[in-house]
Amino acid sequence: MLKWIILAPLIGVIINGLLGKLIKERLVGLIACGSVAVSAVLAFTVFFTQLLPLPAEKRVITEHFFTWLSVGGFRADFAFMVDPLSGIYILFITGVGLLIHIYATGYMHGDPGFYRFFIYLNLFMFMMLTLVLADNLLVLFVGWEGVGLCSYLLIGYYIDRKEAGDAAKKAFVTNRIGDFGYMIGMFLVFTTFGTISFVAKDGMPGFLEQAATRPVEAFGALGVMTGIALLLFVGATGKSAQIPLYVWLPDAMAGPTPVSALIHAATMVTAGVYLTARCSAVVVKSPTAMAVIAVIGAATAIFAATIGLAQNDIKKVLAYSTVSQLGYMFLACGVGAFTAGIFHVMTHAFFKALLFLGSGSVIHGMHEEQDIRRMGGLRKYMPITFATMMAGWLAISGFPLLSGFFSKDEILWQTWATSALPAGWGKVLWGIAALTALLTAVYMTRMMVLTFFGQE
Repeated sequence: MLKWIILAPLIGVIINGLLGKLIKERLVGLIACGSVAVSAVLAFTVFFTQLLPLPAEKRVITEHFFTWLSVGGFRADFAFMVDPLSGIYILFITGVGLLIHIYATGYMHGDPGFYRFFIYLNLFMFMMLTLVLADNLLVLFVGWEGVGLCSYLLIGYYIDRKEAGDAAKKAFVTNRIGDFGYMIGMFLVFTTFGTISFVAKDGMPGFLEQAATRPVEAFGALGVMTGIALLLFVGATGKSAQIPLYVWLPDAMAGPTPVSALIHAATMVTAGVYLTARCSAVVVKSPTAMAVIAVIGAATAIFAATIGLAQNDIKKVLAYSTVSQLGYMFLACGVGAFTAGIFHVMTHAFFKALLFLGSGSVIHGMHEEQDIRRMGGLRKYMPITFATMMAGWLAISGFPLLSGFFSKDEILWQTWATSALPAGWGKVLWGIAALTALLTAVYMTRMMVLTFFGQE
């Protein structure tokens, strides 16, 4: 089933690519949404009927598709694997992705490039699913580059707007910088372990198993594990918009709103967190890399939150908020709380996608106006949009008993209590993270008040 989870959206791309210009808008949307729905049904089936019944230590399902490269001692298969980590990812990628596709059929109604938009959106789903279900670093890299390409196409979708083209180029170039680090890291993995596969192949253990048997390197020492972890983190920095490569994400709001919801909330930007968590066996062997990841995560979180306080464009507020929340996820990975980090990825996918889709509704209602200073009093005109955005607003602000409350609480506690960093570091990072949580509530409340309350 794994290959069909990935191939279903690609089939949607091919059908719409060949027939999109000839058939009606409604049919294009039906094909695009239907292909993602197939992926979603298969993902839920695999996760709940095949993966969960397995005993906890054996929860991994692999599927060999074909051997792609075999040169000397190097071998890369087009093979897929699902375990609890990639399982969680495919559930929210296909689940949230399907909802965003359905929303987009209404949002993009009447757009001259309607079929082109859905080709890009389906292609994006195909690439993202390839990324998370890959069983080795090279196939993961195919998906990694693919989502970079799709983000370029989707951000620059409005070809008549100069700022959209500029933003698309900026995203593409910034991501290339990160990808260079990823490539060098991948080469280093192969020279060190003799394989780039995550799982055992032909009797040879995967590099993660081999890494688990290595000694922990001294803090401050630049050993091979530190090198691999930091190079892969450079790749993650590009995709997941951490300092210094965060600059592309706020500009990426030039694309249509469903793109912002799909790429910049639920899927592409969390690929870096996925990579870090996937290679956690390597990362935990290097206290130096963990310290770097935690500090950059915390710095990004507070830095982006302070910028978010001063933004007046409704989508820019949400964009900087995304950068800030991604910093939170990396902070979790840096203090060794990988589970808490992935939990926050999942909760964030839902409430941030909800907020972006809500903002799209507001922008449409305001005839493409995005400046929150020109809004106000929308609550009585858009009660449903207000109610749904309120749920997302309370969740991201960490309101008790909503999703963001639990995931942020877990990260804060693990940061305070961490033993992965030198003594005292955890307390300082906890202070920064707690302040960020407060700032998040402040700028999100400001956005909601200016949009929905007060004078029209």
